[in-house]
Amino acid sequence: MATETLARRQRLVDEQNTVWQRMQEIMQTAETENRDLTAEERQNWDEAEARLTDVSGDLERLERMAQLSTVDRSQIVTTTDRGDDEEADAARYAEAFGQYLRYGLEGLQSEQRQLLQGGFNQFDRRAMGTTPDTAGGYLVPDTFLAAMTETMKAFGGLLNICQVITTADGGDLSWPTNDDTGNEGALLSENTQVPETNVTVGRRELGGYIFTSKLVKLSWKLMRDSAFNLEAWLPAKLGERIGRAAAGYLINGSGVKQPEGIVTQVRTGVTGGSGQTTSIIFDDMIDLEHSIDPAYRGPNCRWLMNDQTLKVLRKLKDGDQRPLWVPVPAPGFTATLNGYSYTIDNKMPVPAAGAKSIVFGDFQAGYVVRQVQTVSTIRLNERYADFLQSGFFGYAELDGMVDDAAAIAAYEHAAS
Repeated sequence: MATETLARRQRLVDEQNTVWQRMQEIMQTAETENRDLTAEERQNWDEAEARLTDVSGDLERLERMAQLSTVDRSQIVTTTDRGDDEEADAARYAEAFGQYLRYGLEGLQSEQRQLLQGGFNQFDRRAMGTTPDTAGGYLVPDTFLAAMTETMKAFGGLLNICQVITTADGGDLSWPTNDDTGNEGALLSENTQVPETNVTVGRRELGGYIFTSKLVKLSWKLMRDSAFNLEAWLPAKLGERIGRAAAGYLINGSGVKQPEGIVTQVRTGVTGGSGQTTSIIFDDMIDLEHSIDPAYRGPNCRWLMNDQTLKVLRKLKDGDQRPLWVPVPAPGFTATLNGYSYTIDNKMPVPAAGAKSIVFGDFQAGYVVRQVQTVSTIRLNERYADFLQSGFFGYAELDGMVDDAAAIAAYEHAAS
């Protein structure tokens, strides 16, 4: 982060802690005197809580901006372990790609066209379900891909905490699985044959579903304006759109011709009692933590929820009247709920009857996303020529599924 951003972050952290301390003092005064809050104290508490919400939101926005700043091409560093010739080739390809975005194929020199043709990516026959024609797109250069990937992460909290596998192409990806936790060794008596228990091996499979940014139309005048940083703006815009779409499916996808969403397949660790259609109690949070086997319940565990759910949980206290939510103590640390960090993903369900509004556990073990490295973009010249515009769209391939179901569990609100 820039110096100004770090200073602002420090100010917000300090204010957050000051406001939180003031809220604690209001409650402690009433508890010490064994009375209810006065009208003035209630007003002061409500005003402090509103300010705390604003400050906490600003802190989260700063973190998102830190991620989004990677779309600035001047801040993107390509891989450094390549030889000088490869780096030079990559630079020439990036330059040709930028020219292609602004002027189309007609604006390229012969050598630049040949470079781009080497990175032409046709739609996958299986993914489209039809025989492809010449439709496809030019693979984006490393700088473009880095910008798009980081932008996608900024719009999907789950993608930041789960296991992500990156592959070169979109073919089906299979790997073996095994759950041997129900089997134990045995005490062997003298002259007794060793008992036999077979190991059952299963298989998981990830595909590559295509997500598109939809069309972005730009005027020729704007594209050819050297003051407009098209190479930075376009990947950010396409990445935002793809990221929002993918985030929803990684949370709520059915698994039928689309990713298997974490909420769709996660097991229920705790169900709220009757009447808890929008509320959550402290005991249920503890039960949810302990619905995860101790083998997984370590430093990698965290909470995943919608921001509206966090608003409910921030008001909870333990048996000693200590808040579960602890604010950021200092820059570099994270706010926690009952000692565990949390991630906000606003594609998660909000508290409602029958909704799984919280998932807890080790997401590195519990959920896996497969991303195909080759992100592509297409420029449409003639379709909007009568408007003096060109159209662009990007597409990326990914899939996701619950991997180790024992590693994560959900809190489900009561149905009524």
